Amino acid sequence: MRYSSCLFAASAAVSAVYAAPEPDADGRYTIEAEGIRAQFIPYAATLTNLYVKDKNGVERDIVLGYDNTSFYPVDPGHPVYNAIPGRYANRIGNGTFTIDNTTYHTVKNDGPNTLHSGPNNWSFNFWKVGKVTKKSITFTYHDPANRTVGMPGAIDASVTYSVSKNKWNIEIDAASLDVKTPIQVTQHTYFQLDAFSNPNGNRTIWNHTLHMPYAKRVMVADANALPTGEIAKVPENAIDDFWSKPHQLGFASGNSNFENHCGGGCHGYNGNWAHDDDRPRDAVVATLASAWSGIKADLRTNQDGIVIYTCNWNDGKSEFKDTQGTGKANQTDKFIPRDGCIAIESQDYVDGINHPEWGRLKKQIFGPGDKYHWQSSWTFGTL
Repeated sequence: MRYSSCLFAASAAVSAVYAAPEPDADGRYTIEAEGIRAQFIPYAATLTNLYVKDKNGVERDIVLGYDNTSFYPVDPGHPVYNAIPGRYANRIGNGTFTIDNTTYHTVKNDGPNTLHSGPNNWSFNFWKVGKVTKKSITFTYHDPANRTVGMPGAIDASVTYSVSKNKWNIEIDAASLDVKTPIQVTQHTYFQLDAFSNPNGNRTIWNHTLHMPYAKRVMVADANALPTGEIAKVPENAIDDFWSKPHQLGFASGNSNFENHCGGGCHGYNGNWAHDDDRPRDAVVATLASAWSGIKADLRTNQDGIVIYTCNWNDGKSEFKDTQGTGKANQTDKFIPRDGCIAIESQDYVDGINHPEWGRLKKQIFGPGDKYHWQSSWTFGTL
């Protein structure tokens, strides 16, 4: 079966209210504008495909995912491909946090820590389809208390994806309905700007360049990628330096600490940077680019931090999509290698609820009447 009954049910609910666009046979909703086309499914409010043009005018699908939409809910690896994790994204140290002298315990699903709020978080659930137009789609989600174990109170959330010329915009809103609770989300997009189409056979992400001009500080992390509490300045040309100038993601691969830089047995990057507090609010905080495809992507966001993960834990058993690669006739295999992608996640400081000394509690704990608003946009062009 190419398409699950759950996807059919979630998709059909909107068609009775809004006249088009309707999902295709695989359940994907398509929105498009000049230079960009994006597709989504209700499961985890997931982006399945993102098409932009390379330097030669060839349309490339630059995000990871599956050809079979029914596989998203059942993939045992659950890599959170281009989905919305929540209600608290990234790690919670030791699976505990305290609000007003009450300590809550969450499920430890990442060694000694909780990742993305644990099993059954927002990225494991179907969202409802709201308004759909040719250039935008809205998904909504109701998260009851304790659906993700240890999370107090109910939350209503929504995400609106929209496109305009060469631009993808994302806005996420959430509100706690009855008690104080942590809220921190992200759009967990995995990019590969070459779309695995480089004929030289290089499918890793190391040839992509990254520039984060305002990310001069990094959260020092332990062997489990959990911040220790220290926020360190990043020296020019150090392993975490993407602020002084654009660097290839593999520029520091010869450093002695590169192999274990993001935790025991993890090489490359899986860390959290802080943007300068005095940066212009409309500033481009990150630019990802590939010289081979010529595609570059500029990120703007209202979030004060960013997580970069270079897919170290990919097991080499997942395939890229039929919309990617050099074509079946001369494609020797379709497997995505270790280090074959990069996840870029705008958010506030990881585990900030357990570090009051950082002063992030007002940005991460919300009670009734408080409004959480997350906004990011990607503008695509060529080098």
